[in-house]
Amino acid sequence: MTGPRLTLEPIANYEPTEITDQEYDAAVLAPIVDRDGEDHLLFTRRADHLGEHPGQMSFPGGGAEPEDETILETALREANEEIGLERSEAELVGQLDDIRTVTEYAVTPFVAHVPDREYVREESEVAEIVVLPLSGLLDPDNYEYERRSHPYYGEIVIHYFHVNGYTVWGATGRILVQLLELATDFEAPEKVERSEF
Repeated sequence: MTGPRLTLEPIANYEPTEITDQEYDAAVLAPIVDRDGEDHLLFTRRADHLGEHPGQMSFPGGGAEPEDETILETALREANEEIGLERSEAELVGQLDDIRTVTEYAVTPFVAHVPDREYVREESEVAEIVVLPLSGLLDPDNYEYERRSHPYYGEIVIHYFHVNGYTVWGATGRILVQLLELATDFEAPEKVERSEF
C-alpha cells in the first residue's frame, strides 16, 4: 500500500526570498523520509526546559555559528547535533523562503531526503523525534488556522496541523505550508493582505 508523494521539482527549481535585516541567522532542515511507500516528514519536539519555544514541534536546526561557512552548513551541522544525521545522508532537494521569527531570527529552510532509520536525539535539546505521514498532514480534518494581530506585521495567519497527537504550528507551520503548497495540491487559506495607509 502506498500513500501520497511530494512533487519535488517545484522545490528544486524554486528561487527563495532571503531576509537580511534580522539580528540573527538560523537554518532548519525539513527531512523527507520514504516509509512504507509514502513520504513522511521528520520533526523534533523541543525539550520542555528550553527557553525558546519549549515543547514545540520543529524541524532540526538552529542558529548560525562562526565556523559555519554557509547557512546550509548551519542546517546540516544542527541536524547532525540534534538527531545524528550524517551530512552524507542528506540529499538536498532545495531551499524555501526565509522567514522571520519573533526572536529576531531570519530562518533559512532547506528540504532534503534522508534515510528511514533510527535517529538518536540530542537529549538536552530534543524531547522526541517524530515522523509524520504526508497523508496526515494533507488531511483537511487535521488542519485549522486562525488570524491574529501581530505587533509588526499586522494581521497574520497561524497554521495548525494536528497529526497523530502532535500539533505543528508557529514558524514550523509556516515553513510546512510553503513546502506543501509547492510540492502538493495543498492550498492554505487566502493570505491576509495588509492595508496600505
